[in-house]
Amino acid sequence: MTTPQPRTANDGAPPADYPRRFRAGGSRNERLGRPLRLLGRVGTVDEELVDRIGRAMYERDEVGARLAEAMRSRAGDPGRVTMDQFRRALDRGIAAVDDPPPALSDFFAEAEAEPAWLDRDLVEQGGRFFRRLGQNASDVLLQLSLIGGYRFGGPTDLLVETGGLTGDQTLRRLAETQKWGSSLSDPGSLLPPRDGRPGGEGWRLSVHVRLMHAMVNHAFEARWDSEQWGLPINMADQASTLGLFDGVLLLGARGLGVPVGRRESKALMHLWKYVGFLMGVAPEFLVDDERARHRINYHVLLAQGGLTDAGPRLSQAVVEAQASRRYAGWPAALQPLRARYERERLLSMLTVFMGPMSMHELGLPTRLPWAFAYIVPLNVLRYRVLGATGWGRRRLESWGERRAQEILDSYFLDGAEGVGELSSDSR
Repeated sequence: MTTPQPRTANDGAPPADYPRRFRAGGSRNERLGRPLRLLGRVGTVDEELVDRIGRAMYERDEVGARLAEAMRSRAGDPGRVTMDQFRRALDRGIAAVDDPPPALSDFFAEAEAEPAWLDRDLVEQGGRFFRRLGQNASDVLLQLSLIGGYRFGGPTDLLVETGGLTGDQTLRRLAETQKWGSSLSDPGSLLPPRDGRPGGEGWRLSVHVRLMHAMVNHAFEARWDSEQWGLPINMADQASTLGLFDGVLLLGARGLGVPVGRRESKALMHLWKYVGFLMGVAPEFLVDDERARHRINYHVLLAQGGLTDAGPRLSQAVVEAQASRRYAGWPAALQPLRARYERERLLSMLTVFMGPMSMHELGLPTRLPWAFAYIVPLNVLRYRVLGATGWGRRRLESWGERRAQEILDSYFLDGAEGVGELSSDSR
């Protein structure tokens, strides 16, 4: 990864090694991290790792940044990349682009490369396990990974600034995240384009999202308070997001009664390691050992700032968005009843996953843990009885696929599934 150029403060003086939010959470973060430290068997705090995470708040995906710069340049500028060129490379590979500009070639050379550590069979095994998780994966990623991440400032404030998960955009952005996540588990979905064959949907969406992040950095960096937050989308926050999708998912699934053995853990972690590679995450934050991920996650948590006003706004918007979903098989007159059930189920699970104190901080009402009372026994039956046979595991994969599609349908009200549009002209 290229070392970023030194940044200067508003008065022209060099910035500190870390933004002001670094470790600003203090004892609160230590309290929030106790369950992770226990469950992840994290030993003593590694101050060198905490320092690395703090410095990463001023680092970005430099390959993506150069492409974003080239796509935002004016027509006729040397090295300019057009949206048509990017889309052609995304659909058919960089070889399909005549005389590609350097920034586009560098970006896709990295995205299409297969790192030496990549095990395609293990990626497919991870995808099958991800599918078997079904509703459980959606629950954990929405509750522990997404809403749980709103307890810290920085990325949350950027989401509010961009309108990403507030107001009318909430349902659409949740849908897009669900779409991207579910695509990763499809067979062959993470294969890059080869010999005229298009890349898989999961590969294309991951590369698409990588450029989206670079575009956001390019658009916001000049006016963003980087001395407070670090870069808008920085390497530390990308590592944090990756950890919320792999290690936290495994812990949450176990909490819901899903047995996760070493083989399943390794496969799912390897799947997300490759996804992190596609997203441009720094190599030292790419791991496929679950315990190593918990260790990184714990230190990332210690490095975070405190709660800001953005956290409650985003959390409440997600909870209230359940009323806007459309639930298949329920007549119009009963849609509000189903929406109320989904909202109460979400609050019941959040109360257990995050605890009453975090619920209070986010302005969310607590509920009794009634949802766990049926989810855990149901998962024991599904995974320990039905999942004990090959036939049963295949049935669970089919169920997971159907449930993932039902969830997508409930979010995409217009039926047009996809991930946020890209525009080289947008500011």
